[in-house]
Amino acid sequence: MQAAAIDRFGGAELITVRAVPVPEVGPSDVLIRVEVAGVASWDALEREGRYDGAFGMPSTFPYVLGWDCAGAVVAVGGRVSRFKEGDRVYAASMPVPKGGTYATYAVTDADNVSLIPAKLTIEQAGVMGWDALTALSGLEEVGLKQGDTIMIFGASGGIGHMAIQLAKRLGARVLAVASGDDGVALSQRLGADAVVNGRKDDVVAAAREFAAGGLDAALVTASGE
Repeated sequence: MQAAAIDRFGGAELITVRAVPVPEVGPSDVLIRVEVAGVASWDALEREGRYDGAFGMPSTFPYVLGWDCAGAVVAVGGRVSRFKEGDRVYAASMPVPKGGTYATYAVTDADNVSLIPAKLTIEQAGVMGWDALTALSGLEEVGLKQGDTIMIFGASGGIGHMAIQLAKRLGARVLAVASGDDGVALSQRLGADAVVNGRKDDVVAAAREFAAGGLDAALVTASGE
């Protein structure tokens, strides 16, 4: 198969497309024919070796990058019953001991794979995984529950726009602090109960008006002065 891989850690110029073996399918694995691979900021850190050894396993070369993807199931391991050949799925996994998703085929444990919902395009599913998981872990960390009020700062960003939808699904009231008029429009479209433009509006005043008794939680997905 073809894959975008590196032979040592370093800059983007080290990435080359070459033929590599199709990864082996273990008993709990799903082999996916990749149609969309997510490209994220942490891929550059991975390429530079910032995660080398971070997950308790040594890096081996050629090293195929990529942590999330979407495509069709080609094969499953003997212990896998949730998926079958031809299923349209998306996956998010780290580490990737059998190679990443910048390839014709990718393999990962079935626990890291889900069927693509009917409302999502394959492009959306292929890049959604880690942003959605990061947003969900943040909401779980603050203990968000039905009826709570939460401010999501950076609501129109990659993680923030997922957090709005997940928080609403959990039954919370959401104050979204978005970036720019387009960010405000996106946050409103995604169901936020109130939206302010963090570039020009008074966020503190908006929070006091939204939750006079105080917010139950805040999820901050943007940084800066």
